[in-house]
Amino acid sequence: GYHVCIFAYGQTGSGKTFTMEGPSDNPGVNSRAVLELFSNIRARADASFEYRISVTVLEIYNDEVHDLLADDAKKPQDVRQGPDGVFVPGQVTREVSEPQQITDIMNDAKANRSVCSTALNQESSRSHLIVTVYSQGENKTTGECFSGRLNLIDLAGSERISKSEVQGAALKEAQNINKSLSYLGDVIQARANKASHVPYRNCKLTYLLQDSLGGDGKCLMFVQCNPRSEAAGESLCSLNFASRVRAVEMGKAKKHVSKKKSDDNSTDGETPRKQPTPTGKKQPTPTGKPRPSR
Repeated sequence: GYHVCIFAYGQTGSGKTFTMEGPSDNPGVNSRAVLELFSNIRARADASFEYRISVTVLEIYNDEVHDLLADDAKKPQDVRQGPDGVFVPGQVTREVSEPQQITDIMNDAKANRSVCSTALNQESSRSHLIVTVYSQGENKTTGECFSGRLNLIDLAGSERISKSEVQGAALKEAQNINKSLSYLGDVIQARANKASHVPYRNCKLTYLLQDSLGGDGKCLMFVQCNPRSEAAGESLCSLNFASRVRAVEMGKAKKHVSKKKSDDNSTDGETPRKQPTPTGKKQPTPTGKPRPSR
């Protein structure tokens, strides 16, 4: 019933994708979190709980949102504000019943992700990857319904263009990556200062994650540092960012619970009509004239 967000942040080549995905013999955060989720579902199966799990995978590339599960994964998608929060209209959602299905979905989406080779990283992620696992649960005994969301985010790496030596399209990608990470830093700073206005709408990344960063969820960030001496400057920037993140007070996490609507008063699927309230007026006779007073 909670909204949870897990980030991996750091410079390019520092191990963010390894942390979130990992190899099959040493799975990363994504696989471990999903296994823990299904373990909790199985543990509650005997306590009259039923759950429905679904998955979406989005990419933010050059400040455009792409649905990596759609037939046309390169088509930009809109981001809108609805009654239940920020959403992407028409995004592909796949229902799953076991952890391996989520792993297969993430592998399918990864094949559509934007990457390129730079002087700092042979396979550099050029986009932010957002895997969202939705859980809808119901307690059959009490009728309570739970709605939760788990965002697993592999951020594109910050990089100094003078060192990555990128040109052309890769240069534009690097500029947009650095800009969006800077906007994320602005949001973190505003939250840390408890500012009255938090600039979520400055870029698609922060706008899309507004619900997770807004204060009623649980948020965890892994900050990656490159151990090489030539990366000391970027590592220091990452550690400074981590100290700002740590200063943010998220507040108490809110559990999203609602009561299932009862249909006990319905007959044959129809809503019973409300009886008219007596007005105190005298009922007319069949002739249409009011009855005489006695």
